[in-house]
Amino acid sequence: MADDTLAANVSALLDEHSRLQEELSDPAVHTDAGRAKKLTRRYAELEKVAVAARRFARLEEDHAAAEELADDDSEFAAEAGRLAEEMSEVETALKDLLVPSDPDDARDAIIEIKAGEGGDESALFAGDLLRMYQRWVDSRGWSAQILDATHSDLGGYKDVSMAIKAKDEGAYGWLKFEGGVHRVQRVPVTESQGRIHTSAAGVLVFPEVDEPEEIHLDDNDLRIDVYRSSGPGGQSVNTTDSAVRITHLPTGITASCQNEKSQLQNKEAAMRMLRARILAKQADEAAAEAADIRRSQVRTVDRSERIRTYNFPENRITDHRTGYKAYNLDQVLAGDLDPVVGSCRDADKAARLDALGD
Repeated sequence: MADDTLAANVSALLDEHSRLQEELSDPAVHTDAGRAKKLTRRYAELEKVAVAARRFARLEEDHAAAEELADDDSEFAAEAGRLAEEMSEVETALKDLLVPSDPDDARDAIIEIKAGEGGDESALFAGDLLRMYQRWVDSRGWSAQILDATHSDLGGYKDVSMAIKAKDEGAYGWLKFEGGVHRVQRVPVTESQGRIHTSAAGVLVFPEVDEPEEIHLDDNDLRIDVYRSSGPGGQSVNTTDSAVRITHLPTGITASCQNEKSQLQNKEAAMRMLRARILAKQADEAAAEAADIRRSQVRTVDRSERIRTYNFPENRITDHRTGYKAYNLDQVLAGDLDPVVGSCRDADKAARLDALGD
């Protein structure tokens, strides 16, 4: 490789790849599910580097052979030129793979959608966002599970939480860009004069904890309250105290669940959300200490702090962070989110590349 620093970094990662391959071949490693999952996840990341490095090495050998014969045969000269271009492309790909990533990117995710300004219309929009994510998840071959939901009178959601698992890549690395305030402009179903209204819903995204032991919670630090779950409009839908709210006393972080029929199931779901929120808080604190506070998510539902606008009359979607704009809102709501989220991922990668060069 032309870049000595790049070659050294790739070599170090290939050494780590080999070590992980040996560790994962040891049956004892797989007795610890949490450790095995972390090692497997890191190995999958490094496998991409290994594949690109092997391809570059083959191209380098072929290029050297073609150059030796180039003086005697014009066809080899042309081949040498083609191989040089391909080597440059692979080298660029390797540089991209070396960009430091968020260590949480490979995790599964928990996404929460909260109605904000706009009353019933905001709750209906929260439901639209939920269905958009569910369709996107289905299109990617991922899986989703509703953990908790508080319905509104007209069929929307005041608050809904969903766990998302990806097959071969981290769901959080994609979904984290959805965190923030989403604004909608349209004629509400409750509007009799046909006037366009603006309302908003907030989205929060948390990386999910791989194993419960990763975030140890002392029973003495938890306050668990039980109550009856409610349906739309606050009506009781359960005659037993099956809903659960858990408060982590040292941090004040809470999580609640009433979606399941049994108290035990609701407690398990609430614990999943609680661990994810604590993990996110720890990551935020670590980033703050490093003077690199993450600003990707807006934690209030204020329309002035929007990240994206969904304009129904113009069938337009706009991401205000990247400048992405398209007139296919109907397709986006049907689950075609890749281009929108891709613009955020590309911008994030470019920023990390710039930081790497500083």
